[in-house]
Amino acid sequence: MAARSKAGLSHWQRNRSIARSTLIVMVAFAAAKLISLLQTLIIAQAFGVGSELDAYVAANRIPELIVILISGGALTHAFIPVFSGFLAIGNQESAWKLASNLINFIFSLALLISAAVFLMAPWLVSNVVAPGFDALTAQNTTDMMRILLLSTIIFSISGIFSGILNSHQHFLLPALAPIMFDIGILAGVLFLLPRFGVHGIAYGAVLGAALHFSIQVPGLIRYKMRWRFDLGLRNPQLWRVIRLMLPRIGGLGVFSLNFLVMNNIASRLGVGSVSALDWGWRLMQIPQTLIGTAMGIVIFPTLAALSEVDDQAGKRGAMTGALRFILISSIPAAVGLIVLGRPLISLLERGAFDASASALVYSTLSMFTLGLIVHSALEVIARSFYADKDTLTPLFAALGGAAINFVAAFLFSDLRAVDANALLNSAAHSFAHLGLQREIGNVSGLALANSLGVMFEVVALLVILRRRWQGIHEDTLARALLKTLAASLVMAAAIVLVDLLWLGVVSSQSLSFTILRLTLEGVVGLLVFIIVAVLLKMREIREIAAIIRQDPNSA
Repeated sequence: MAARSKAGLSHWQRNRSIARSTLIVMVAFAAAKLISLLQTLIIAQAFGVGSELDAYVAANRIPELIVILISGGALTHAFIPVFSGFLAIGNQESAWKLASNLINFIFSLALLISAAVFLMAPWLVSNVVAPGFDALTAQNTTDMMRILLLSTIIFSISGIFSGILNSHQHFLLPALAPIMFDIGILAGVLFLLPRFGVHGIAYGAVLGAALHFSIQVPGLIRYKMRWRFDLGLRNPQLWRVIRLMLPRIGGLGVFSLNFLVMNNIASRLGVGSVSALDWGWRLMQIPQTLIGTAMGIVIFPTLAALSEVDDQAGKRGAMTGALRFILISSIPAAVGLIVLGRPLISLLERGAFDASASALVYSTLSMFTLGLIVHSALEVIARSFYADKDTLTPLFAALGGAAINFVAAFLFSDLRAVDANALLNSAAHSFAHLGLQREIGNVSGLALANSLGVMFEVVALLVILRRRWQGIHEDTLARALLKTLAASLVMAAAIVLVDLLWLGVVSSQSLSFTILRLTLEGVVGLLVFIIVAVLLKMREIREIAAIIRQDPNSA
C-alpha cells in the first residue's frame, strides 16, 4: 500500500488531536452531568415539580441570561478568534493587553447590570418572568434572583478565563470548571437545603461559580497571564471584540427570550408546568452537552485557525467531520432517550416527585428530544460562521427560528394530551385520570415549538454555508444521516422487543429492577446499533476504530 501523503498524515494527526481533546471534554462533562444527576435526585425528592422549584427555576432565568449574553457564548466566540490571532503571530503583549482590558470591561458591565436587576427584581418577576405566580412564590423568586446575581458577577470573569485557555488549546481546566460549579450546587443541596429550603440551591450556585473561577487560575499562571487595571477604552482590539459580540449577543438574546416566553406561558398553565419544562430541557441537555457542546468547543479553535490562513478545504473537512460525529452520536441518543425516557425518569420518583410528575416531565422531554440532533449540530455549524468572524448571519437565522418558536409556542400550548400521546405513544395517557390532560399537552407543545425553531435555524445556516464554502461534502453527510437513521431505528426495535420480553417476565418495578432493565436495554441497543452500522459499512465506524487503534492507514 502506498504511503500516505504528508498532507494526509497531517490531516490524520489533526483528527486524532481533535478526537483526543473531544474525549477529554466529554469525560469532564459526563462527570459534571453525573453530579448534576445526583442533585436532580435530591431536588426531585424534596420538591417534585411544585411551586418552590418553580420559583428557583424562574429566579435563575435573568441571571442566566446575563451570563449568556455578556460573559458566555457571545464573548468567547468573539474573543477567541482575535486573541488566537495575536498568539499565532507571537504578539503576547497585545494578547494579554486585550484579555486584561476585556476582563475589566466585562466585570464592570456585569456589576452595573446586576445592580440594576437587583433593584428591579420584584417588577421583573411580576411582569416579565412569571406573571402567573402567586404572591408567596413571586417573593421567593425575587429573593433567589438577587442571590443568584452574585454568581453572575463571578461568571463575568470566569467565562473569559475559559476563552483564554481554549485559545491555548488547553481544554482540561475549562472542562473541569462546570464540574466545580455542579459540586458547589450539590453542596448547597446537601448541606443548605435543611436550613434555607430551596434558597439553599441558590447559595450553592454562588459557591459553584466561585469554584468555577478558581479551578482555572492555575492554567492562567502556567501561561503567564499578565493583568493590569485598565478598562482599555482606547484599545481598538477591545472594540473589535465588542463589535463581533453584538450580533452574537442578539442571537443568544433571542434564544434566551424564547425561554422567557415559554416560561411566561408555562407559569399560566398550572403548578408544576415551569418545573416540568425545565426538567425536560435539563435531561435533553445531558446528551446534547456531551455530544454537541464538547465537539463545538474543541473544533472552534481549529476552524478559526484554518479560516485565518484561508484553508477552505481544511475548513470543509473539519466541519463535516465534526458534523458526522454529531450525527452518528446524537441520532441514536435521541431515539434511545425517547424509547427509554419513561423508565429513566421513573428513577426520580421519590418523595414529592410522584408518577404524575414523571409523566409530565416525560412529555416535555420527548418533544425536546426531537430537537436534540439539531441543537447538537448547531454547536458546530454556528461556530463555522464565527470562525470566519461572521456573527451576523447566525443572528438572522436565530431571528427566523425565534419567530417560528414564538408562533408555535402560542399555538401548541393549547394541545390536548391525546395529541401529545398520539405523537409520542407515551405512557402519559395512563395518568389522564389524574387531571393532567391539559398540562401535558400544553407543556409538551412549548418544547415542540423550541425544537422546530432550532430546526429551521440549522437548515438555514447549512444552506448558506454550502453556498459560501462551495460545498460542505453534503453527499457524505447525507449518507451518514441515512445510515445512522436506519441503524437507530433497528436499535429502537430491538430495545422495544427486549422491553416487552422484560415486562412479560419481570413484574417488579423496584429501583434495582428498573436500573437493571435500563442497563440491559441500553447495552442491547448499543450492540445492535454497532452491528447494523458495520453491516451498512458506515465510514464513521471505521474511522473511529482506526483512531482507537492509532492506525491512519485503515481510516
